[in-house]
Amino acid sequence: MNALELHALKKYFGHLTALDDVSLSIPVGSRTAIVGPSGSGKTTLLRMIAGFEFPDSGRIVMHGNPLVDETREVAAHQRNIGYVPQDGALFPHLSVAANIGFGLAGDRAAKHRRIGELMEMVALDASMSERWPHELSGGQQQRVALARALAQNPGIMLLDEPFSALDTGLRSSMRKAVSKLLSDAGITTILVTHDQAEALSFADQLAVMRQGKLVQAGSPMDVYRHPVDEETAVFLGEAIVLPAWIEGDSAICELGVVPVIRPRRQGAAQILLRPEQLTVTRHETHEDPAHNSIGLVTDIDFAGGSCILTLEMAARVSANGEHIAHRTLNVRNPGINVPALGSSVRLSTAGEAHVL
Repeated sequence: MNALELHALKKYFGHLTALDDVSLSIPVGSRTAIVGPSGSGKTTLLRMIAGFEFPDSGRIVMHGNPLVDETREVAAHQRNIGYVPQDGALFPHLSVAANIGFGLAGDRAAKHRRIGELMEMVALDASMSERWPHELSGGQQQRVALARALAQNPGIMLLDEPFSALDTGLRSSMRKAVSKLLSDAGITTILVTHDQAEALSFADQLAVMRQGKLVQAGSPMDVYRHPVDEETAVFLGEAIVLPAWIEGDSAICELGVVPVIRPRRQGAAQILLRPEQLTVTRHETHEDPAHNSIGLVTDIDFAGGSCILTLEMAARVSANGEHIAHRTLNVRNPGINVPALGSSVRLSTAGEAHVL
C-alpha cells in the first residue's frame, strides 16, 4: 500500500510552469528523496503535499483518502503531515520544552511526559528543556524542530533541506540519526535536498526533477547507475560519457572493449562510466598499447585520501577502424601511489557501462 499518491499534478505561477504532469507513488514507511537543480519544482511539490500550495489540476491521495481532487482541497492543518523547514523555524520566545509541546493536547502532566519522551527520542538531554533556541547549536535546533513535528504523530514527515545549514561532519551524523529515528518509528518520509550525496544515502526511493517534470524515479543505486539521460547522470555525480559502438553486450570505445548491461540499441551510442569504475596503473613500455588505453598525466589535484588525475589521451584508431580524437579525462585515484606528473599510465575499467 502507498502512503501517498500524486497523480498528474500541474501548477502555474503566471506564465511559469512550476509543475508539469508530476505523478509519483510513495510506499508506506519509505524514505523518498526529491532532488533537482534550483527552479526544478521540488520545493513547490513539497509545499503542495504539505498543503501550503494547491495544484491547478491533478490529485493527491494520502492513505487512500483524497487530499486534493476535482471536488476538495484539504487544508494543511487537517492533513496530519509533519513539516521540518530548512532553518527549523523555532519560536524564539519559547523554551525548548514549549517549542516541542506547542499544540499538544492534554493536561499539564501528560504534556510534560510526552515532551520528555520526544526529547529522548531525538537524543536531547532533559536538562535542555528550559533553554532558549538561541542557546542551542544548529544540530540541536534541528532536533527540537523534528521533535515538535513528531509530537503530532504525523502520518507523513516532510523535510525541506533540514541539514543544509549544518557543518559537513554534523550534517552527516544528523542525517544518519534522523534516518534511523524515522525508520524505527515507521514514518513515511519525504526529503527535499540539493545535495545529491545526501539524497543517495538517505533515501530508498530517489526522484529526480528538472524544469517542473519528474524525469526519473527508482532506487538510488539504480538511478545512479542507470540514469535516463546524460543530464541526469551528470547531475547525480561525476560522469564519464564516451562515444561508442555497441555490438551485442559490448561497447567499443577509446578505452577498449567495455561490457554493457542491457543495451538499449546497437550501433552508434553514448556510454556512461562513473569515475570509480576506472583504474589507473603504471604503463610499462613493453606493453602493447593496442590492447590498453594509455594516457599522459597532465595535472594532479591532490586532496589527501584521494586525488583527481587529468589524463591526456592520444588520438588513435579504434578496433573497428574509427578515428578517436585526442581528449582529456578526469579520473579519481587513491591518495597513495599517485603517478608522477608527466608519466604514462594505463587506464582500465571495472564493471559494466550504461548505454544512454
